Amino acid sequence: MYDWLNALPKAELHLHLEGSLEPELLFRLAERNKIALPWDNVDALRSAYNFGNLQEFLDLYYAGADVLRTEQDFYDLTWAYLQKCEAQNVVHTEPFFDPQTHTDRGIPFEVAMRGISGALADGRELLGISSGLILSFLRHLSEDDAFKTLEQAMPFRDAFFAVGLDSSEVGHPPSKFERVFAKARAEGFLAVAHAGEEGPPAYIWEALVNFDC
Repeated sequence: MYDWLNALPKAELHLHLEGSLEPELLFRLAERNKIALPWDNVDALRSAYNFGNLQEFLDLYYAGADVLRTEQDFYDLTWAYLQKCEAQNVVHTEPFFDPQTHTDRGIPFEVAMRGISGALADGRELLGISSGLILSFLRHLSEDDAFKTLEQAMPFRDAFFAVGLDSSEVGHPPSKFERVFAKARAEGFLAVAHAGEEGPPAYIWEALVNFDC
């Protein structure tokens, strides 16, 4: 049964690119960039994945993303994910990409995009995997910061087909970003958003009504 399912062509429609960073690659990138990690080894990091809530997961997610510093790092992250796609016969993927995770710590937007776009282009040419990125805003940051991120994405407009919303949910309702999403939709982006993971049902309704998801 597994072989039959694995052989079926698939589309992956919900994947956070930075979240695909596996422990082995994370440690290799940390060594490459001379970054000290809070975990002693790969097994210790895997054990840390036993988180109890969304915020514990996000703390782990952002700590891991800190090893991504160079264009090559972002290429390697994306290429490793695409190789997994090939092994599972995923022929189309639409990953979320969180630019603010990187720009907020001084990594230029274009550095990340060159690496990611290069790997996605190679994925199309060498693996036959089509793709489109979702530009995802971090909801714990400000509306102004989201507007800035949208502006930074415009030189790479062809790489993105939609905007999204993720990160810490409680206290950050979708309505906080209503104007940003309106601007993005005016630019031709589709809209998606995480809602109701830890926030109330009203957040789901806000996303549906305010963002036209």
